[in-house]
Order: sequence, then C-alpha cells, then structure tokens
Amino acid sequence: MMLRIVHKTGYTYAGAASASYNEARMTPRSTLHQQVLHTRVEISPSAWTHTYNDYWGTAVTAFEVHERHEELIVTSSATVDVQRPAIEGEHLTWEQMHDLALQAEHSEYLQISDQVRPPDDLLARVRDIAAESPTPGDCARSVIELVHAEMSYVSGATGVHTRAGEAWEQRQGVCQDMANLTIGCLRSVRIPTCYVSGYLMPPREPEVGVPYTGESHAWVRWWDGVWVGADPTNNIQPGDRHVEVAQGRQYGDVPPLRGIFTGSGTSQMFVEVELTRLN
Repeated sequence: MMLRIVHKTGYTYAGAASASYNEARMTPRSTLHQQVLHTRVEISPSAWTHTYNDYWGTAVTAFEVHERHEELIVTSSATVDVQRPAIEGEHLTWEQMHDLALQAEHSEYLQISDQVRPPDDLLARVRDIAAESPTPGDCARSVIELVHAEMSYVSGATGVHTRAGEAWEQRQGVCQDMANLTIGCLRSVRIPTCYVSGYLMPPREPEVGVPYTGESHAWVRWWDGVWVGADPTNNIQPGDRHVEVAQGRQYGDVPPLRGIFTGSGTSQMFVEVELTRLN
C-alpha cells in the first residue's frame, strides 16, 4: 500500500514566544518493509535546522526560532510504500530467551522505568501467564490479548505523561498507554520489547485518493530471534496500514515534537494528521 501522510503539529503561545528550541521526530523510516519515496519537513516561522539520526535510529529535525512568534507550525509530508509481511518469529525457548548473552545484548529493551511499569496485580497475572506458556512467544501473544481485552481505547482519557500503571487502574487509555503497558509486562518476564511510533491508516480497505483523518499511533516489537511486531490496541500484527516513524524504549524516546520556549504565558499543542492511499 502506497500512502501519503501529512502531519501538521505545533504550539500556540499565550503571550507569544521570543525564542523556541525544538526537536521533531516526524520523518518516516526507510526499512526492509517500507520505502520512503518522498519526505519533507517545513517549519513556520523560518528556523535554523539540523537533521540527524538519534541513538535509536530515528530521524530528528532539530530547529531553533529566534524571533517573536505567537504560533509554531511543523508540517511533515511523506510518501511511503509499505509492504509489511506477517512475521512468526523463531519460537525461542524460555532457556534461549533467558540466555545471559541475549539478555545483555538487549538490555536496553529490558529496563522497566516508571513510565512502563505495570501495577502489582497485573505483574502477578503476567507471571502466571509466563508459567503456563510453553514458549516466550506464547506468553507474548497472551499478554497482548490481555491488554487488548481489558483496556478500552478512549481518546483523551490520558496524556503524554500518564504512566502505564495509571492507565491500567482506570482500564482505559490510548495506543501509547497500551504499548507502554505491554512493554512493561513483557519486560517483567525478561522478553526484550521496544516501542514503535508512526501512523495507522484508519479503515481496513481505504479508497484510493480519499484523504482520511488519522493520528499518531503506537505499537511494540518483541524479540523472538527476530523482532516481531504487535499492535495491542487492535490486537493485530502491524501490516501495510502501519507506517513506522520512530522506535525506542518507551514513548519518552519518540515524541513527534517537543521543545522549550522563552517568553511569558503558556503553550497549547495542536495536531492534525491526514492519510491518503495512492494505489
């Protein structure tokens, strides 16, 4: 599926900003399963920019605005050809998964921070699932199904600073919460797991040439000899409707836009995402 994505975001400033310093992670990645045919990041007001790939392999546009502005607008446009197959994994055993060399190699994807830490009641359930699962893969799939079944997707129910445990307590959240929660659960039984962010074309069979309103999306990848993707919000493997932008340990590594500004007053973020199927 070839998709065009237009992602517009930024801040409005109460009282205006005299200067702002920001990082945007809004450029889709070229990978084995998706080819970026075109990409562009535009910033208003005009800004000094610097682009680089961060530690996790995500393209970053760093920029500074040194003039008074009441609004900052960042628009990323991209055309991406996605051919993402289902991946089964290599069916590692628990002994292979817990091999010290493997655990050391993936140690960064085994850390349990406060952002992804599940509450004690969920940790107990995950330990029971692991004890009953013949392989780590069976355990991972069962945990993903558990999160999907017991968490309700409610837009606006949580914010970017909500912790996984807080979302679990209210049994609702957004894709970010479900991804963070899944990560914490799988890492608690020593299955390396990473956070992936990007976009999801909303309809399963989008019409060619019709623009659809979308939003940023999040899913996970867990290690089974190869990285296996899972979208706990929808209980599916990522496919041709998923466009990958960034990866990291948790949401804090991959926010589409973040920064600081000088000036009086507060800031308010806005986000608009439009996806169009081109073939």
